[in-house]
Amino acid sequence: MKSHANIAIFVPHQGCPHTCTFCDQRTISGRTQPPSPEDVSRILCRALEQMGSRAGQGEVAFFGGSFTTIDPGYRRALLQAVQPYRDNFAGIRLSTRPDAVDEAILAELKAFGVTAIELGAQSMDDGVLDLARRGHCAADVEKAAALIKGAGFSLGLQMMTGLPGGTGETTLQTAEKLADLHPDTMRIYPALTLEGTGLAALYRAGQYLPPTLEETVELCACLLRFFDSRGIRVIRLGLHDEAQLRERLVAGPYHPALRELCEGKILLDAAKQELARQEIPPGPVTLYVTSGHQSKMAGQNRRNLLHLEQLGYRCAIGTDPLLKPLQLRVECP
Repeated sequence: MKSHANIAIFVPHQGCPHTCTFCDQRTISGRTQPPSPEDVSRILCRALEQMGSRAGQGEVAFFGGSFTTIDPGYRRALLQAVQPYRDNFAGIRLSTRPDAVDEAILAELKAFGVTAIELGAQSMDDGVLDLARRGHCAADVEKAAALIKGAGFSLGLQMMTGLPGGTGETTLQTAEKLADLHPDTMRIYPALTLEGTGLAALYRAGQYLPPTLEETVELCACLLRFFDSRGIRVIRLGLHDEAQLRERLVAGPYHPALRELCEGKILLDAAKQELARQEIPPGPVTLYVTSGHQSKMAGQNRRNLLHLEQLGYRCAIGTDPLLKPLQLRVECP
């Protein structure tokens, strides 16, 4: 199990004062019962039974709404329910809005043992934020991030691609500005057009054209490379594959294995660059990657190998334990 594994507790759209154009949480929350403190205890008990000693690698994670804006009594009751289990897990993680963080709320969260706070930044372009009806600006993200880091929490940031008014250039600028805030983790979510959202209305009115899957893979591969170069872990790329998500999808670059596609794109680009750098002529070559990355090198349905074959290269894939993830080494016989 990876160190960022979550024992997720969904708090559906509790307290958030806005309905963003991409968000369907208000619709979902009408069908989803908010968890009680007793629910939290049951979830954590079940996690301990199922995970055993691995539980110490997992974090209790409150997701789904803006945790610091929910009713204070309810918020404290949820956090209090975690207290008997704090020593069994690696920490407590929650997500919230950049304009819902101040010194007082951070002091409260610290007292309850919260260790990581994620901010839904989405963009650092105020025009994009305004079109998305976020209700906050880029300066709010900067202020909240500084407060969180200064109070000793692990900082996570979330960004979105493909929002109205955004471009590949503004998205990369957002990534640079977020990286300058020194987050410990990042999540990247390509915007999806879901039923019941403002984006769906804009899409049907012909006022919003979502990027294609190919465009999204190209852009998100660049983002993965960038954050890796800055030493920032991307712990999620794309939404979880769920039946409800597929049922509500109207348009947008959805793929159940989006990160796999992006990492395959990175390895394909690295292979082509290395072949050119070494001036290796067409013919048989071996592409070495770290163990477990062979399928990413091959690409979905062997698309990477077929692409290289069209360039004249007959590729075998080997493993090298000294290579890091998404690193590649090329040899010819």
